[in-house]
Amino acid sequence: MDSFHNTSKMETSINEKYMNRCIEIAKNGLGQTAPNPMVGAVIVHNDLILGEGYTSPYGGPHAEVNAINSVKDKSKLAKSTLYVTLEPCSHYGKTPPCANLIVEHKIPRVVIGLIDPHDKVAGKGIQLLKKAGCSVTVGVLAEYCRNHHKRFLTFHEKKRPYIILKWAETLDGFIAPTNKMRSKNPEPYWITNSYSRQLVHKWRSEEQGILVGTNTVLEDNPRLDVRLWQGKSPIRIVIDRNLKIPKSFHVLKGTPPTILFSLIKNLNKVFKNIDIEYLTKNKNVSLDISKKLYEHNIQSVLIEGGAKTIQSFIDCNVWDEARIFVGSATFKDGTKAPILKGELIDEKMILKDQLKIIRNA
Repeated sequence: MDSFHNTSKMETSINEKYMNRCIEIAKNGLGQTAPNPMVGAVIVHNDLILGEGYTSPYGGPHAEVNAINSVKDKSKLAKSTLYVTLEPCSHYGKTPPCANLIVEHKIPRVVIGLIDPHDKVAGKGIQLLKKAGCSVTVGVLAEYCRNHHKRFLTFHEKKRPYIILKWAETLDGFIAPTNKMRSKNPEPYWITNSYSRQLVHKWRSEEQGILVGTNTVLEDNPRLDVRLWQGKSPIRIVIDRNLKIPKSFHVLKGTPPTILFSLIKNLNKVFKNIDIEYLTKNKNVSLDISKKLYEHNIQSVLIEGGAKTIQSFIDCNVWDEARIFVGSATFKDGTKAPILKGELIDEKMILKDQLKIIRNA
């Protein structure tokens, strides 16, 4: 722990208790705050919580502002401690600096989970607080805060979105049936149950973008929205190198926005309401796409298929997390599931579906 004053074991335990609460309430901002981080803040006076706040949807007040505003008796702030998962900002953006507001209210002590890696902050908020006479403690539950802020940190430290791979495979390791099977029965072949499919829609609402390849769109004509969950649909990201997808398909119509990656030039004349990004032949497509999505300010992407698209990100080691469903059905033949190595961090059953969460070790 990087601390600017001596910390006893009892104080460490208290700090961790309230930082845990910060992380807990910060999750209320999931899927709403980007490109801002989903921060949580708690204000404590005499071991009682006076106020709490988490980051509002983008453009609204930050967590510290909401926490301070929630305190009824502002006179107590001058004898309180503010806990926050990420260093308070020190620059003007959509809202004024949070560090200035903390100083303005004469909050004497601030406990921070992580230093903000954003080049406009990166320690400047802490310097401002210390200069004003605040006692500052940094690094409380740092690893928990890093995991919570994984999207924001990956974006600023690796200059790419946090990438989640997702697929469903049969007991015998296939993610799609053969064309022969499809022609016999054109209805969708569901590998997972309705509860697992609803969970996927929840996941979609939590990420900024959702990415699929050409074959997935041609075979399923997906909507890539959150119709089975309440929330914001992600930006649709479609790889269509040779422009095979008909303009009548869902991903090229209506809302939410679509970013189309293609080798074909001058597509802006063909598509009026779609962002076009051009791929370079013989270039590593996964790295190229990640770089361009960073330029679009997209902090997290859920990649839902197909097998070749997912495998290309695995082979280039451009992924952070994989969420894999294993259903109870078998196909005996078809498209083989992607292959990856990583650390199993969670495993659960959803009725007869097995869900494995794997982290890129």
